[in-house]
Amino acid sequence: MRIVVAEDLYLLRDGMVRLIEAYGHQVVATATTGPETLDALLKWRPDVSIVDVRMPPTQSDEGLRAALAARREVPGLPVLILSQHVEQLYARELLADGASGVGYFLKESVFDADQFVDALERVAGGGTAMDPAVIAKLLSSGSSNRHLDRLTEREYSVLSLMAEGLSNQAIGRRLFLSESAIGKYTTSLFGKLGITDDDSNNRRVLAVLTYLNS
Repeated sequence: MRIVVAEDLYLLRDGMVRLIEAYGHQVVATATTGPETLDALLKWRPDVSIVDVRMPPTQSDEGLRAALAARREVPGLPVLILSQHVEQLYARELLADGASGVGYFLKESVFDADQFVDALERVAGGGTAMDPAVIAKLLSSGSSNRHLDRLTEREYSVLSLMAEGLSNQAIGRRLFLSESAIGKYTTSLFGKLGITDDDSNNRRVLAVLTYLNS
């Protein structure tokens, strides 16, 4: 994969470059500011990019804004956003256009190399990758919701993995169940939550995040 890394902290940026190259992928460009990030994304149109939310010059959300701007110019341009803390709004903004190839991970998750590279490859392939820690926090904050309380333990597990962006087939592999069995759990839990099922993984993730944030 051809990858752009946009991160203003040298040690983290250098560490990600080394990690990516160790897995046999190529870093075609790096960026340290929001404007540099947008220029690099539009110039290289990488297979996937890693973009820090907060970047110079103001250290607000320049990285996220650059990623969204690039995706408006190049719909579906794969982007994995990194954040220091869980911010549900970032995930929802990334998914709002319904296009494929988006991810949202916490910086601490970069240190789990296999998980991080798996997320990069999933996003590059047009999928969705949400940090398990983000999903766990959202589910925890919504634990008092009476509809969540109605889910069985298995349905809750399926919901968690669905919110990470996994397909029914991938969820089945994780839980050692058939894809058809996961389909039945999905139909059941969506019915209990009162949200519409959809064949698009991105829309399924967005539906779950919207529900958990409501």
